[in-house]
Amino acid sequence: MKYSICGSRAVSAVAALIMAGSVASAQGMDIPVIEATPVLEGLESPWDMSIRSDGTMFFTEKCKGLSMRSSDGTVTNIYGMSGSEGYAGTGSDLFCEGQAGMMGVAADRNFDQNRRLYVASTSNKYHGEGCKTNHERCDGNIVMRLTLTEDMSSVADRTDIVTDIQYKPFESNQPFGGPGAHNGGRVRIGPGGYLWVAGGDRHRGLCPQSPELLCGKVLRVDTDGNAHPDNDPPAGFDKRIYTYGHRNVQGIDFRPSDGKAFTAEHGPWHSDEITALVNGGNAGWDPQENTAGRGACPDQYCGYEPEQMEGMDPAVRASYMPMSDTRFEDLMPPTWNNNGWSQGTSSAAFLKGENWGIYEGRLATGVLGIGFGGTPIGQRIDMVSITPDGLGINGITRMPLDFSKRFRGLVMAPDNALYVATDEGEIYRVTATSN
Repeated sequence: MKYSICGSRAVSAVAALIMAGSVASAQGMDIPVIEATPVLEGLESPWDMSIRSDGTMFFTEKCKGLSMRSSDGTVTNIYGMSGSEGYAGTGSDLFCEGQAGMMGVAADRNFDQNRRLYVASTSNKYHGEGCKTNHERCDGNIVMRLTLTEDMSSVADRTDIVTDIQYKPFESNQPFGGPGAHNGGRVRIGPGGYLWVAGGDRHRGLCPQSPELLCGKVLRVDTDGNAHPDNDPPAGFDKRIYTYGHRNVQGIDFRPSDGKAFTAEHGPWHSDEITALVNGGNAGWDPQENTAGRGACPDQYCGYEPEQMEGMDPAVRASYMPMSDTRFEDLMPPTWNNNGWSQGTSSAAFLKGENWGIYEGRLATGVLGIGFGGTPIGQRIDMVSITPDGLGINGITRMPLDFSKRFRGLVMAPDNALYVATDEGEIYRVTATSN
């Protein structure tokens, strides 16, 4: 089964480019033919992938665990969640509930020598401040360094390198936050081989602006979990913090031209964002109660206050609970804002290779939902042309696929193909052939 675009659909792609605000002429454009071929189907909430040059793919399923697909299509279940069956090994502390579970995966840049993977997951092994009265129902997000056996069929060693991403009891008075909400969870290897960990606010109002709590932050650490020496957070902040003030970052990647980090982030009832990160910068999310003129909020979390889900203009919604609050002098202005809508901007990957034609260098972002208010464009992959300064966009083109899914995970492979995981249980290999 393949899904392709060519001929008249290519004309539609040009029209979409023009409608998105591009001033480029369609004449002479190198518009590639794009095909999406499923490589795995029937999975359970595949969340992230890491692709090796030989075609080996490591992937996570949120409520099951870590597996490997060999280049010949064979799947090996390597390391599972507590209670998972059919895995070579399991972590008794790892569990899944609601949005929480096994999430991001990234291979060490020296994987061929050390066989190391970095995996983000929910664990009940460690307990943070605020959970001492309810240990059995506390959870936290951790990052594990897994060393695989020589045949890569199982885990030879597990070392937890980040263990103190803030914990929160699952029981909650927040009416819109289900169990384990806002984990972030994407991990990527960035310039110099350092590990970047994209986090969420865990529905704790204090998290994003706290100098000590690691929820609502993007971390930059070495492969032992230590702070990058050049991190420059504000005075008194944990040195592992690269940026703070985040709500729920599920996408992070690095622009090929200069290595600059960009995130894709979920908004509340409004304002999904793409942001060019600045070392030590503030993304501007502040959901805590009794600040900025707010009173008390359910579960001490004002991230949805007032209830703005229906019947309100997007600009009005954004004025109540801004994603990028201009009260903060160190605010990183968003590169892109989803026209005041919240549709769940998820994973992100820069498109690399001349085969992508006019789309080379654009940031591909997955979108999970249709958004509130009946927006006309729903679940999709956007290709965003970002200005050289990172502070704006030149235009957005919807990736011309013949199907619509909840696009959860996007990652580029060494052969310049884009791998895409959907919540419906598939992983696709998306190729572009330049004309």
